[in-house]
Amino acid sequence: MDIVKTVLTSLLSVVSIFLITKIMGHKQMAQLDFFDYITGITIGSIAAELSIELETPLRCLTALIIYGIVSVLLSFTASKFTKARKYINGAPTILMNGGKLYHKNMKIAKLDLSEFMVMCREQGYFNLNSIETAVFEHNGKITILPTAENRPVTPQDLNLQPQKEYINVEVIMDGRIIEENLTLMGVDLKWLEKQIKSQGYKSAKDIFLGVCDKSKKVTLFEYQ
Repeated sequence: MDIVKTVLTSLLSVVSIFLITKIMGHKQMAQLDFFDYITGITIGSIAAELSIELETPLRCLTALIIYGIVSVLLSFTASKFTKARKYINGAPTILMNGGKLYHKNMKIAKLDLSEFMVMCREQGYFNLNSIETAVFEHNGKITILPTAENRPVTPQDLNLQPQKEYINVEVIMDGRIIEENLTLMGVDLKWLEKQIKSQGYKSAKDIFLGVCDKSKKVTLFEYQ
């Protein structure tokens, strides 16, 4: 009987955490801010306890729902009220600007000089003279604006007007043709089969991935 209860509470835990995560949104899977980090850990812990709680599973489920509701409400408040956003999510802190390091701001961000240097190197800046501004974001990441002479050259700098880029569309995945994407590109199965044979393949089953660009050029990747 206990095994059956364990199975049921485990299923309840999985369903609950799935629904709450869907309601809370993809932010829980992205880079988290402080509150999201704490909430994620807490909800995970409660869900784990719910899966093995045989006597009073509703207590854990109630706590799970409350944490989810509070998280959604805080997220809604932060998105609607600018002033509240600063207190809920935190505010960015300028660590360096115009060649000057701000020691006090580093202390506010609880960041020492060694950690700052590591974060700069992780983004490819080994020389602080290459940095114009460094900002410590509320999600724990550092954002760097390079000096004018060190920023990458853009087509605008060279007075070029490159053509607009478009996302390639997958027409074959794991040997299976995605017909709705063919319709999206304005082509049909016969056209795709012709493209496959022209590149030396017998059928779509030989293709691991096939993508089509705006000009209807098909790129095929075979199984290795």
